Amino acid sequence: MKAQDIQFFKLLQGSKQFIIPIYQRTYSWGVKQCRQLLSDIEKIGKSEEFSGHFLGSIVYIQEHHQTTSDVPKLLVIDGQQRLTTISILLTALANAIEDSDKELSISAKKIRNLYLFNSEEEDKKYFKLILTQSDKDTLLQLQKSKDLPAKESVRIAENYDYFLKDLAKMNLETIYRGLQKLFVVEVSLERGKDNPQLIFESMNSTGLDLTQADLIRNYILMGLEAKIQKELYENYWYLMEQSFGNEYATKFDAFVRDYLTIKNKGDIPNKNAVYEAFKEYFTKESFAGLDVETIVKDLYEYSKH
Repeated sequence: MKAQDIQFFKLLQGSKQFIIPIYQRTYSWGVKQCRQLLSDIEKIGKSEEFSGHFLGSIVYIQEHHQTTSDVPKLLVIDGQQRLTTISILLTALANAIEDSDKELSISAKKIRNLYLFNSEEEDKKYFKLILTQSDKDTLLQLQKSKDLPAKESVRIAENYDYFLKDLAKMNLETIYRGLQKLFVVEVSLERGKDNPQLIFESMNSTGLDLTQADLIRNYILMGLEAKIQKELYENYWYLMEQSFGNEYATKFDAFVRDYLTIKNKGDIPNKNAVYEAFKEYFTKESFAGLDVETIVKDLYEYSKH
């Protein structure tokens, strides 16, 4: 594991692509969090007293099987909400600069080419951030200045609209100066040595940000090869998420509790410890010869009842 303090802008610079793995939760920041972030950025941009503002950590691990000619693909283990929100803000800032009738020292082209795009690449490699299935197309369409998809990510669209509206009333030079003062702790994990699941759990141990449904999904899918993750998520897990609708988190917790009660012959898990109970069950079943794919399929079949 390698960790260092780094300017957020420096983290984004260079040819690289941050990928939010399919087992991660969807983007969840609302306008309230975005308003606070923009207020903080404006404050530090105006003041000479603030040399920096700490955002938190960005933890990632390099994807399997990459050639030296590839754009480095970095799977984000922790920090996707901050990474996504700043990317939305930068997208809005670039558009606000283009819409402004004032002479500015910063350009939309510079923001896009340094922090949003891998300007020498094409197709999917062109974008520095690729989100999960539910959010990906909305962000990419905004960054390309295209119409939003029919099934847009509401949170991304709302936050972009909020940023664009408020930036129109602000000094854009001040906001850019504030963005330059943002710092994060960059944590690069080493494949084969660091355990992403244990690190993920320790960084989210309070349970304030992630539901037990999120933790269960991550526990099952995180350690798998990307191809297998994609197959299991798209063919089974994503369908379960869709079937539970907007109440996925609470309903799925209850569903897994019922599932474990049946599997454990009436032994009902504590409703506040469903994740721990599932991990215990998963370990037992794995030793009994069931693999991850079998358990995911079993969960999917039960969810249809």
